[in-house]
Amino acid sequence: MACPICKKPTDVKYRPFCSRRCADVDLGKWFSGDYAVPSTDPEDIEEAIEAISQEPQKPH
Repeated sequence: MACPICKKPTDVKYRPFCSRRCADVDLGKWFSGDYAVPSTDPEDIEEAIEAISQEPQKPH
């Protein structure tokens, strides 16, 4: 099995990654929203629209 971040062989300690660094890179991608699971649930869409409309507008 290869590390999904850098493609090096995995390390049992960090599986499915090869190192702590690659595990942290992957976690950072989750936190930043690079990974997302799309939803077609109308309630999710309505909640997202409502959340966006309630955010304060940033000046340009």
